[in-house]
Amino acid sequence: MTHYRDRCFLLLQGPHGPWFHQLGKMLRTTGAQVWRVGFNRGDEVFWPDRASYIPYTDTPEQWPERLRAILAEKHVTDLVLYGDTRSIHAQAIDAARAAGVTVHVFEEGYLRPYWISYERGGSNGHSRLMEMTVAQMRRALEQSEIEFPDAPPRWGDMRHHVFYGALYHLFVMIRNGRYRAFRPHRGVTVVQEFRLYLRRLLLMPAHMIQRWLETRAIKYGGFPYHLVLLQLEHDASFRMHSNFNSQTEFVEMVMEAFAKGAPPHHHLVFKAHPLEDGRAPITDVIRKATLHHGLTGRVRFVRGGKLANLLAQARSAVTVNSTAAQQVLWRGLPLKAFGRAVFDKPEFVSSQPLAEFFAAPARPDSRAYRDYRHYLLETSQVPGGFYSAKGRRTLLRQVVDMILSPEDPYDALRDGNASPRQQLRVIK
Repeated sequence: MTHYRDRCFLLLQGPHGPWFHQLGKMLRTTGAQVWRVGFNRGDEVFWPDRASYIPYTDTPEQWPERLRAILAEKHVTDLVLYGDTRSIHAQAIDAARAAGVTVHVFEEGYLRPYWISYERGGSNGHSRLMEMTVAQMRRALEQSEIEFPDAPPRWGDMRHHVFYGALYHLFVMIRNGRYRAFRPHRGVTVVQEFRLYLRRLLLMPAHMIQRWLETRAIKYGGFPYHLVLLQLEHDASFRMHSNFNSQTEFVEMVMEAFAKGAPPHHHLVFKAHPLEDGRAPITDVIRKATLHHGLTGRVRFVRGGKLANLLAQARSAVTVNSTAAQQVLWRGLPLKAFGRAVFDKPEFVSSQPLAEFFAAPARPDSRAYRDYRHYLLETSQVPGGFYSAKGRRTLLRQVVDMILSPEDPYDALRDGNASPRQQLRVIK
C-alpha cells in the first residue's frame, strides 16, 4: 500500500465554496499532511478543520516573509492554489520555486463547461501550453487512441458559482474583524463585490427575459453576423495576458474595424460573459460606439446565456483571449484573438488584420484543432467542476491521483504514463 507521509501540502486561496476543503480531506487520507492559509473570513468559513488552518492577519507587504517561514516550518513539499496572477499567489509561486516546492495550479477549464484545468507551475499565459506546438502534441498523442465526447453547450453549475461567490463575500463583509489588513485582489471593496453578486442574483430573471428576446431577434433576423466574445474586465486573463486596459478599448477597436471591413448587410453581436455583473459599463460603451461608427441597427448585445445558440449560425468570432474561443474552433469557425492564450496557435487563429477578417475571415485548420483538443483532454483538462456537488465528486475521482503523480500531466502523456481518463457520459 502506497502512503504519502513525506508529502506536505499547503493550500492558499481556492474557488469560492467547499472544493478546497474536500480536496484537502482526500489528500489527508493518503497519509500526507495538509495545511491551509486563509486571508479572510470567507476562506476560514469554507475550511472547517481548525487544526490545519493558518490565519494570515498581517499586511500584504509582510506576506512573502511569512510564507517563506511557513514553507520551512511545515516542511512543505507542494503548494496548491487557484489562479496564479493575484499578488499573494504570484509571490507564493516565486517563493515555492526558490524552495524547490512543487506548484499545483487550478483554474476554470480551457474546455469548459465540464472540465477544469489542472497544471503545474502556471496557467493561461503562464502555462506550458504557450510554448508547445501542435506537432509536439501530435507526437505525444501517438500513444493514445481514446476519443472523447464533446462538452454539453451549457455551464452546469452557474447558479452554484454565483451563490458561493455571494456567500463568500458576505462573510468577508460582516465577519472580517480578525483580518483587518486584508485587501481584495480586485479593484473594488468587499462591500461592492457583495452588492454586485447580490444584484446579479436578483436580476437573473430579468436578464433571462432580455437574453431570450435578443437571441430570438438574432435567430429570426435572417442577417449574417459576427460574434464578439466579451470577458470580465477584472478577469486575470484580460488584465494580465492582453495589452488592453479596459473593455472600452477592445469594443472601440472592434467597432472601427467592422465599420471599415464588413459588408453592409452583416451585423455584429456582442456576447457578454456569463458572470458579467455590471461593474464595467459595457452597454453604454457599445451604444456610444455604435452611434459613433454609424452602425445603428447592425449591432446587438446579448447578456450571458448559451454560446451554442449564437455560434450555430455565426460567420466568425472575435475575442481578446476568452476560453469560449475553444467552442468557436471546435465548430470550425474563423477566429481572431488579441491576447495571449493557450489556443493561440497559427493553425487556428487568423493572422489577418481585423477589417480584412470581417470582410473575408480565414477558416482554421479543423484537423489540427481536433488533435489539440484531444491533447488537452488527455492532459490538463479534468472532468468535473468546483461549484456543484456532482461536479466536485467527479473531479475528486481523478485529480487527486494527478496531484500525487511524480509527473505533471504533459510529461506523463509524453512518457506514456498518463492515467486512464474518465468518460463524462458514465459519471453520475
